[in-house]
Amino acid sequence: MPSPITAGLHCLFLLITACCQRSQESNFAPFVQYVIDTALGEESFQSDMQRQKRNMLVFDLPPMEYTADIEVSLTDSSFLEPVKEYFKNLNLPVLTNISNAEMRISNVSVTTVCLPSGENTSCCSCENGYAWPSEVHSDLIICPSAILAPSLPCSYMREMPLDKPYCKPEIEDSCDMGEPIVMDMSVRLDTVFLEDLSNSSSELYKKYKADLEIAFNAGYRCLPGFVSATVTGFRLGSVFVNYEVKAGAANFNQIASSNRIIPQFLNPLYQLNQTTFTTKIVDQTNFTVSPEDIFEGDTVRLTCEINSTSENVTWYHLGQIISTNSLNFKGSKTSRSTLEVANIKMNDSGSYTCTFTKSNRFHTLIYNATKTVAVSPLNITTKGNDIDVTCNSPEMQTNGLLLSCCIDKHLPSLTGDWKVNGAINITGVSSFSENCTEYKLNISESLCPPENSGTVTTYTCELRTGYGARRSQDIRVMYLRAAQVTIFPSVKLQVSEGSEFNLTCKSDVGKYDSVSWKIQSGNSINQIDCGRYITNNNREATSVLRVNTTTWDWNGTCICTFSQKYLESSANVTIEVVPLPLKHKILINPIETSIVCEKPQALECCIDNNTTENYTVRFVVQEKEFSAERKPKGNLLCYTSSYTEGECNKMKKLTSYCKFINSINQEVNSNNITLKVIPGKKEVSCSDSDGVGMEGDTLIKPCCELNNIDDCVQGNRIYKCCNKLWVLEKRNCLSVAINKLLDDAESLFNSPARKELPIYLKKLNETTGMEKGILHNSSANVGAVVSILQMVSSIPADAEPLTIEYFLSVVDIVAESTTETWEVLNNSEEPKSSSLLGSVENFTLNLQPVDNTIPFVKAKTLQLQGMVTENSNTNYNKIFHSAENLTVNVFIDSTENSIGTQNSTIVSVMSSRLGHILPQHGTQYVNGLLLTTTVRSSGNQKFDINMTFAKQDLSLKKPQCVFWNFKLNRSGGGWDTQGCTFTEEEDYVNCSCNHLTSFSILMSPDIRSRVDFEDYITYIGLAISILSLVTCIIVESLVWKYVTNNTTSYMRHVCILNIATSLLIADIWFIVTASISNQNQQMSRDVCLVATFFIHLFYLCVFFWMLSLGLILFYRLVFILHNTSKTIQKAVAFCLGYGCPFVIAVITIAVTLPRNNYTRNDVCWLKWEESKALLAFVVPALIIVAMNLFITAVVIIKILRPNIGDRSNRQERNSLLQIGKSVAILTSLLGLTWGLGLVTVIKNSHRAFHILFVLLNTLQGLFILVFGTLWDKKIQEALLKRNSMSKWSSQQTKSSSLILVTPMLAMSYPFSRTFNNICGKTGKYRVSSSEPSTSSSENTSKSYSLLN
Repeated sequence: MPSPITAGLHCLFLLITACCQRSQESNFAPFVQYVIDTALGEESFQSDMQRQKRNMLVFDLPPMEYTADIEVSLTDSSFLEPVKEYFKNLNLPVLTNISNAEMRISNVSVTTVCLPSGENTSCCSCENGYAWPSEVHSDLIICPSAILAPSLPCSYMREMPLDKPYCKPEIEDSCDMGEPIVMDMSVRLDTVFLEDLSNSSSELYKKYKADLEIAFNAGYRCLPGFVSATVTGFRLGSVFVNYEVKAGAANFNQIASSNRIIPQFLNPLYQLNQTTFTTKIVDQTNFTVSPEDIFEGDTVRLTCEINSTSENVTWYHLGQIISTNSLNFKGSKTSRSTLEVANIKMNDSGSYTCTFTKSNRFHTLIYNATKTVAVSPLNITTKGNDIDVTCNSPEMQTNGLLLSCCIDKHLPSLTGDWKVNGAINITGVSSFSENCTEYKLNISESLCPPENSGTVTTYTCELRTGYGARRSQDIRVMYLRAAQVTIFPSVKLQVSEGSEFNLTCKSDVGKYDSVSWKIQSGNSINQIDCGRYITNNNREATSVLRVNTTTWDWNGTCICTFSQKYLESSANVTIEVVPLPLKHKILINPIETSIVCEKPQALECCIDNNTTENYTVRFVVQEKEFSAERKPKGNLLCYTSSYTEGECNKMKKLTSYCKFINSINQEVNSNNITLKVIPGKKEVSCSDSDGVGMEGDTLIKPCCELNNIDDCVQGNRIYKCCNKLWVLEKRNCLSVAINKLLDDAESLFNSPARKELPIYLKKLNETTGMEKGILHNSSANVGAVVSILQMVSSIPADAEPLTIEYFLSVVDIVAESTTETWEVLNNSEEPKSSSLLGSVENFTLNLQPVDNTIPFVKAKTLQLQGMVTENSNTNYNKIFHSAENLTVNVFIDSTENSIGTQNSTIVSVMSSRLGHILPQHGTQYVNGLLLTTTVRSSGNQKFDINMTFAKQDLSLKKPQCVFWNFKLNRSGGGWDTQGCTFTEEEDYVNCSCNHLTSFSILMSPDIRSRVDFEDYITYIGLAISILSLVTCIIVESLVWKYVTNNTTSYMRHVCILNIATSLLIADIWFIVTASISNQNQQMSRDVCLVATFFIHLFYLCVFFWMLSLGLILFYRLVFILHNTSKTIQKAVAFCLGYGCPFVIAVITIAVTLPRNNYTRNDVCWLKWEESKALLAFVVPALIIVAMNLFITAVVIIKILRPNIGDRSNRQERNSLLQIGKSVAILTSLLGLTWGLGLVTVIKNSHRAFHILFVLLNTLQGLFILVFGTLWDKKIQEALLKRNSMSKWSSQQTKSSSLILVTPMLAMSYPFSRTFNNICGKTGKYRVSSSEPSTSSSENTSKSYSLLN
């Protein structure tokens, strides 16, 4: 074996030789291997040289310099140190000459030393001054078997043969260069955690820290770029050690290999658990989010990438796991994972963390990275979401309209488009600029027809971010068109004062918001009250102004304006009011007078002398016209004429009037002047300047004083000729103040505006208060004030407390007038008290809420309360207290009524006086307060109102809930109960009504305490009748099979039995109604309706079965040769007996019940007042009575005057007369009974008729028993024979010519047999041979058996 020196020289020689040869061949192979064998004993020296040249050519300085890596393999590791020492001590440079080329070795250094550690691996380390290059640092794994002292170089596992770079000088790009990273690491010590480890100043903490840092620094010093290892703390869980390692970017295997050797440097008492090493790296992950600006709806991609391999990755959102994904990209040295969030929402904002994890037995490596994702809403801003455009505006047609949608950020990927949706399809051109999209509309008048004005077209802009988020915004454009408004008549309109005129305004635009009318006179413009004068037709876009009485306020320009949004289109016409006196303002003198034949009579008509019109005035007497002379008299302008009557044969009345004609040939006639002609032969008793007349004649003059004609007022004075003098009999003149108020009211009522109403009501209140003494005793003044209230109540008024108080106070003053005054006023066709109540209702109905409220206002005898409903759950509940300590409560339930309509106005007025001045209702009196309730609502007018009235006089009985029906008594009004029911509770009466108006309660004196003779008759008679009917049914059931042995007899008894049954059911229902009612308790309405229906039905059945009985008799006697089967006769009888009554009863209740006119208020029977429902019983009953009487007469005549072939012996005639007695008597009794019933309906009928009606009506059952059953001889015989069954049996055998087959049920059970008898179910008959065969005798015998 050669010495190390010899081996080194061989190596140098071979190296230089190879370098020279390769240099000449210009081919620098990286490795050259030589095998040198020596013969020095048994040892050999084997040199395997592999050269890797890195030509470090120096181009500017020859000769060239080479650096060569020579790998020397030694079979004995003991040679390593001598070789290293030889090269270290080698005298350099070494010169040699090879192939005439001088070569010099300037430096020889050992860089890398590898020791075998396995079959194909070596444990390699760098010599001092050398380090591994950066391209291999990720492959450097510490040798596991090495026990390295901190002073020794680090050894790393390398695969053999070594085919990667060797160690390089540290000044080059080696693995220990670059910026180090900090790794957060932890490991567990399987020892007990002591509290001192939580205190960094404790000795135990310091000891643990020092020992562990020594071990950590020793274990991790071989990591590439290692700097330090520092313990940062301890935590509970056995003992967890937290420490930081500052080193280069080490990979998983490098850290794991370092972890594996750490226990070698630590005392085993620490019990370090090698499987618990964990490393967290937080700043080595490349975390990217796309897109940068995230909007709600985008699809967001979050990508994490690390320069290390990983086994799995976990994604967290706000600390919660949202995905555990496998790696979607994994290279040899990197790992990547991508999280995609589609259609991201606002609540997806927050922190997102990706965690890469890799672990083995000795190490768990975690890469953490966190980013905060902010999601913004994609808000679109526009210049306006609702835009109004005038289509036919020149400016809009020229410039168009620019719509725009923008967001608050500039996005290069932003895109957008527009959509149009609407009846008016006006499109435009879209454009895009920065963060906005714009749409320029091309507006044309032709695309916007008048009928579509007000139509909304929706323009939708949609913006998209390019990553999935999209938002749209609607811009509503209302296309308006300035309307063309026309008014008719369009030319100047001349209207006479006091006459009527109409104006019609029409717009070519069908859709509009409102129509307003104004009257302009000079500089004054007044709004016309729409509620009184204007009628709009929305469908035809027309508005009609109707003025019934033209006043000077209408003189001017009338302007009609249609409004739609901000557009107003108008048309106007000039109205010229031409003077013409109002009819009631023409003062006539005289009003009524007598005239003497052939003597002139002065006639005079006067008007106010404040007109410039030159009227043509003519007097007309009996259609003959006379000219008039004009004569001013103070403030009056009078026209006079005289008339002479030439025909004096008899007394007669002439009618005269004066006629005023103005400049436009319109005329008005005054009130009539009545002239009573006194014939020439009659003596005139009174004759002076006032007039002439006979004794007792009447003279009516106007209310004007001759010496003061300026104080002429409305009304008249009535004089009577008495003892040759005209004596003032009655003065119906208004006071000057009231007359002035009446004139002002007429002017206000006919004026266009209503703004002066509060001022007028104040004046009215003050004046009536001052005139109270005159007013209360003057029917003329009271009537005038009522007329004033009627006019002003129709004018809408704001619900101001003072305005309401003025009105109520005037009503109070008028209502306190004397009883005599009201008696006079109520005797007219239209009672003034009814008009006064109507004015109160109208006032409340036209009351306009102020700030959505109705105030509480009270006067002396009146109170007003109300409310404006705000939602459908609002109940109306008010209570009133009068000065007399009476109360009334009103309640309207919103769940049962339609008062929930927004801004429905409910107003109630209580009065303690008005109810007592209304016309009296018979012997009934108003016994409580009067309550008026009105509702103004746009919904359905269906109301159920509940009221509770306190009784005023507790001694009165029989309460009734009533309302004042203005339509009764030829619109004069009257108390009515329709739609109202009541219950009585001691001192109160509860009323429920299904409509609204003025309500109160009527009660009567307690007349029930007196003996009611009719009641005694009723109950006793009913008892007798019911017992009689039951007896009748029992008797018929007992003798049925013995008396029904032929068809005619069978049908006769079917009729009698059904008559008895029907009357019995009717009487039972009568008793039911009596048991549920008394004078102190309201009977059940539903039971009463049912009882009335059945009583009506079965009383009709009694009469119709009577008709069936009569028709059967008529048929058997008249139609002798005609024979009808029993089945057909029975079917006709049942249809007539039950079918016709049922139809009549159903029609009656169907017609009258919806109007609450079916039953009477006091008893359960058909109503006579208003509906005349009682006729549905009386008329059929009387018709049937008449028919049966006719049938009876025909039967009697037929018997008395028999036809040829009929039996004519005396016995037969007597028998047939007996047949007709039953029908004749029962029909007469029933007819007389209900004839008297019809008489009792007549007002003020005598009490005797009532007693007779009750007596006959209640004894009808007895009449049927006696005359329908017991009077039948055959029944008498059958009853006698039942007393002796043997005699009955033999008689049955002897006289039996018919074999009776009886149904089993009829023979077995009496009650079942009775039922079968009623329904006509009996045996079938077989005629025997002994019966006569001729048709004449057969029919005669059947007729005879009708009553036998």
